[in-house]
Amino acid sequence: MTRRELVGRWLDRPMVRNGILGVILFNAVILGLETSQTVTARAGGLLAVLDRACLSVFVLELGLKLYAHRLRFFRDGWNLFDFVIVGIALVPASQSLSVLRALRILRLLRVVSVAPALRRVVEGFVTALPGMGSVFLLMGMIFYIASVMATNLFGAAFPDWFGTLGRSAYSLFQIMTLESWSMGIVRPVMEVYPQAWLFFVPFIMVTTFAVVNLLVGLIVNSMQQAHSAEEVAQTESYRDEVLDRLRAIESRLAARETVADADEAAQ
Repeated sequence: MTRRELVGRWLDRPMVRNGILGVILFNAVILGLETSQTVTARAGGLLAVLDRACLSVFVLELGLKLYAHRLRFFRDGWNLFDFVIVGIALVPASQSLSVLRALRILRLLRVVSVAPALRRVVEGFVTALPGMGSVFLLMGMIFYIASVMATNLFGAAFPDWFGTLGRSAYSLFQIMTLESWSMGIVRPVMEVYPQAWLFFVPFIMVTTFAVVNLLVGLIVNSMQQAHSAEEVAQTESYRDEVLDRLRAIESRLAARETVADADEAAQ
């Protein structure tokens, strides 16, 4: 086994992964403390040193991964994710790039790449994006139709809510989220248009309870598929490992039999 393989196996150990996870969480606490002026005034220097130490650990980890995997490092999307996050942290936060100082908290997102459970959630969400695109297109069509209708129906009496197409879309979005939809918007509209519930209630039923639940179902289904695919990959990997060991044993037995036959022939 080469040195690169040894380093790669060491990085894949649960102890090492849990250690990196602990550093990520510790670094997140430090970045949160740095937002407090009181804490910064008392221990600002110590916090800066600890932050640099955590960043050094992240850089060392990426360096070891690059050494172990070489160009294969960039074939893994999660490695690229970690590379970008740590790279942003290494850019000096000057006055023109002061926003990068706030982006340091993105290092907390590395928890996603370290924790397998969170990684499955993200992979399931990404897998669901194509299907979600169709649902969002349907949602956009419903919102456009409802916005035009609401502007024509209620725009004259309630211009602040439904005076324009944009205002109608925003008001309908608020209604879809069920944020003060009844007492805040619908009941005042019904005081002028008593039959307005015939428009708003079906809109809520279609958007809030049907389309949104359809999105949730797509995401849950994609997460289950991602989990199943990961289990299949682990099973195949274990099977390949067992087959490799069996082949090695067979080759050793064959070699011993060859040596034994040679010894018998020599005798």
